[in-house]
Amino acid sequence: QVQLVESGGGLVQPGGSLRLSCAASGFTFSSYAMRWYRQAPGKERELVASITFGSRTRYADSVLGRFTISTDNAKKTLYLQMNGLKPEDTAVYYCNTDTWWGQGTLVTVSE
Repeated sequence: QVQLVESGGGLVQPGGSLRLSCAASGFTFSSYAMRWYRQAPGKERELVASITFGSRTRYADSVLGRFTISTDNAKKTLYLQMNGLKPEDTAVYYCNTDTWWGQGTLVTVSE
């Protein structure tokens, strides 16, 4: 049974940092491309970052230079390091691979 469990969300002030984690199980983690999506209130879900075989990464223009996606294959964990957070980064962040999704973790950027 595939499971993706996100953690690390919370309330942070503008300019602050958070690191999201996604613990994966039930599939061969190192064989799948992994992605982070987010969905802000009243908006569609959008792709934030992806990482593929050989650690090739891609980012949405809105987070380029501020967010870093990475994996630890030994721990079967996906990460999203978020620096320089802005209020517009407020959203529920989801871990995804293939057709599987985590439950999401809420990130709120506010004074």
